[in-house]
Formats: sequence, structure tokens, C-alpha cells
Amino acid sequence: MPSGWASTAIDEVTDRDVDQGAPYSDTFTYLDIGCVDNARKQIVAPKVVRKSEAPSRARQRLRVGDVLVSMTRPNLNAVALVPTSLQASIGSTGFHVLRCKLINPKWLHFLVQTTGFVEAMSSLVQGALYPAVRPKDIRSYRIPIAPLPEQKRIVAELEKQFTRLDAGVAALKRLQTHLKRYRASVLKAACEGKLVPTEAELARKEGRDYEPADKLLKRILKERRAKWEADQLAKMKAAGKTPKDDRWKAKYVEPSLPNVATLPRLPEGWTWATLSLIAELKGGITKGQKRASGERVRLVPYLRVANVQRGRLSLAILKQIEATEDEIAELKLVRGDVLFNEGGDRDKLGRGWVWQDELEECIHQNHVFRARLFHARVNPKFVSWYGNSFGQKYFVTEGKQTTNLASINMTKLGALPVPLPPATEQERIVAEVESRLSILDAAEAIIVSNFKRAERLRQSILKRAFEGKLVPQDPTDEPASVLLERIRSSAANRPDKPAKRRSPKSKSKTAAAI
Repeated sequence: MPSGWASTAIDEVTDRDVDQGAPYSDTFTYLDIGCVDNARKQIVAPKVVRKSEAPSRARQRLRVGDVLVSMTRPNLNAVALVPTSLQASIGSTGFHVLRCKLINPKWLHFLVQTTGFVEAMSSLVQGALYPAVRPKDIRSYRIPIAPLPEQKRIVAELEKQFTRLDAGVAALKRLQTHLKRYRASVLKAACEGKLVPTEAELARKEGRDYEPADKLLKRILKERRAKWEADQLAKMKAAGKTPKDDRWKAKYVEPSLPNVATLPRLPEGWTWATLSLIAELKGGITKGQKRASGERVRLVPYLRVANVQRGRLSLAILKQIEATEDEIAELKLVRGDVLFNEGGDRDKLGRGWVWQDELEECIHQNHVFRARLFHARVNPKFVSWYGNSFGQKYFVTEGKQTTNLASINMTKLGALPVPLPPATEQERIVAEVESRLSILDAAEAIIVSNFKRAERLRQSILKRAFEGKLVPQDPTDEPASVLLERIRSSAANRPDKPAKRRSPKSKSKTAAAI
């Protein structure tokens, strides 16, 4: 402990008496966990609500300088200081309110941002349905107290250094936003035929022929029909049937081409198709389905909506599900399968990426659709990039919205218009996009690394501050022990609050219970 400092519990330097009860006025400012910017430890989005519509948690009457500490996991690092502009606001009971006695409230505000405090409180969380740390555990946490003048100097230095650090973090966030916009512009240019020279342009320049996409589409449709016929023959063979002639082939339904009158004009050599024209769509396995007695199943990894992100797969947490061998064979993912999310929040509709044999065996849930391309000359990454960019508007428009969730069915997914470039042009587009996105990914990785570095630096500065190493000490400062004695003396001289009297009705109930 530095010279002149003292150690005490938070309880001793804060006031327990925080007014509780319904708001005074019909309209008031309400602060809950969602109002706190966890990075800057500031209140950024106070809510104005009516008393008649107030949440049951709106019970704590706040004052300027109150330090708010979240009691719930995973928001234990959501702390803030009530500013002058929010005097007389109402706080959620999800906060523990620390109202300082004689010490600098900013001192305590910075102290509860330290890793030591957050980790200590995290280890004391209790409860399954509503995991939270108890107020008494927060109040019993021991903290260092510097002399008041030194508190002021340390707080001023922390604010100066954190202002510079916050400016650097803000610049990183702006750069991150610019990279996100650039990524979107790359995908937009790719799907509009503006990222690389078109095959038609190159063919004219080089004096050669090329295969336009409408010829590629004819070959795809031929493959599509051949696949259907092979599947029908396999089903008849499994049922012990042998076709006598080819009349069964008449049951094949020719797919419809999209209405190009409502679609943008494509570059020379491109053509419009729909997803169902170029790919076989398949829903996945349903969780919790009833099984016949004795039906043999085994555990197999499966993809959920959470695993299928926009332009990537997140496989860090991969769950397993029971499935029969027939279900596994039918739903097993193969390299090149394009995945689309069926539902969730509206922004998740159609979100997806390409399976690239990340696991030897994996199937997919019914909330994730699989599109298996009929022809190898259609690049699955191009199709997925289109679905993740231009396709978003289609999914939002065509999706079905319920109270809490949005969804899109397989018919609507199959009707998604997809631009089809010539095969060789697809390959050049994919190569160029991957080249640019790899640079973006590397830049974003550096930004994320610097965010972590900034947080480590923030904690390092706080550590030095509360070790007394951030600013010079002044031996003439009144020791913190004297300050603590004043606080204790003030608390000892304060008259006790009268105990609440029980109403006669309460007494009679107690007597009856006895």
C-alpha cells in the first residue's frame, strides 16, 4: 500500500440508503443495463418512459455521482457514473448503486472497472434462472483509498490518458466500418459484373469465341433432369418396381425461368436463373422428433443457425443429434453445398456460406437449407456471395414475419433470382474476390488485435493508478486513514432510521400463523 493510503470495504465509503419506490413524475428517464456502453463505461442511451408503462425494475432514484454496477452475468463489466444531465433519473434494480461518502465518486467508478473487481464478482455469482452477484458481496469487496487530493490527481490523469485511448479506439471503429463498407462494395461489384473484365469483353479483345451463360444454363437443366430421372429409378428399384416404358418420365416438371422484366439488366454473356434451376434444395433434420420403438440411431454432428454465419461457418460450438443411418446418408453435407438459414431474426434470413468438408461427417438442422448445385461449372461461392448481398433484400421482402421470428420456406428460397455469369468468368470473379477479402480479413484481424491491446493498456493504466504509480505523491496530503476516521465518525453520529411499524393487519396474520 502506498504511503498515506488505506484499505477498506466498499460498504464503509458508500451510503446504503438509496431511495426506492415508484417514480415521482408521469414521465421520467430510466436507466438499465442496455443504456450503458460497456467499452466506454458511460451511459449513452437513456430511456424516457411513462410511469404507467414503467418496468417493475424501475425502482431506484438516482443522484449525480452515483456509481452504477451491474449485478447480472454476463454484464458485470457494465458500470457507469450518473452525470449531471441525468439527475433524478430512475435506475433499474439490476444495478447496485454505490453512493460515495466523502471520497471522489470517479475514484470508485474507475476502480470497479478493474479486472480484479470484475473477476472477483464473477466468482461470486449465484442463481440459475437469474445469475447475479449479491449486493452484500459487492459492498464487502475491499478497495484502496488514496488521500483526497491524490484521488483528484489520479482521476485527472486517468481521464487524460483514457481520452487519448478512447480516441484511438474510436479511430479503429471507424476503420472497421470503412472495411465493412468496402467488403460490401466488392461483393456488389462482383455480382454486377463490374469487378473483373467480362468474358464477352475478353473474347472480343482476344478474337475468340466463348460460351455464354445461357448455354451453360441449358447444360445445367439437362443435368437437373438427369438427376431427377436417376432419383426416380432408385426409388422404384427400392420399392421393387421396374418401369415397363418411359411414360414415367412425363411426370418431370419443367422449371420456370425468372421474370427478367422485373430484374436488373445483366452484363453481356450473363443470364438470369433461379436457385431451384441450378441447385437441388433440401431441408434438414428436426430436433426432438418422435422415434419408433427400437429404431436404431446414433449421434452425429449437425449445423444450427448459429453455425451458419454470413460468409463464414462458425464451428467452435458444434452440437450433436440422434439420427438414423438413412437420415445421415440423405442429409450428409458434401463439399460445395451452399447453406442458407431458414429463419430467426429478420437479418438472419438466407444468411449462409459454403460447406468445404470441414468435418468428415456432418448433417444440418431443418432451420438450415442445403442447396446442392447440379453442375460443377457453377461456383458455389459466387452463389453464396450473391445470396448474402443482393439476396438479402429478396429474403426480407419474401420472408414471413411472426411475433418474434422471421422465416422463409423452401419454395421462396428456390425462387431466389440468381445471376449466372459464364463459367470461366465466375472463376475469375471468385479469385479476385478472395484476393481482396483476404487483405480485408488480415486488416480486420489487426484491428481486433489492437482492440484487445487497447483493453490491456486500459487495465495496465488502472493497475498503476491503484498501486499509486500513475502520478507523484505529495507527503503533505492528509492521509487516507484520517479521511476514513471522518467517514466512520459521520456514520456513528447519524441517527438510526426508525424501524417500520407493522400494520395491525400484518400482526393479526402473524398471530394467526403462529
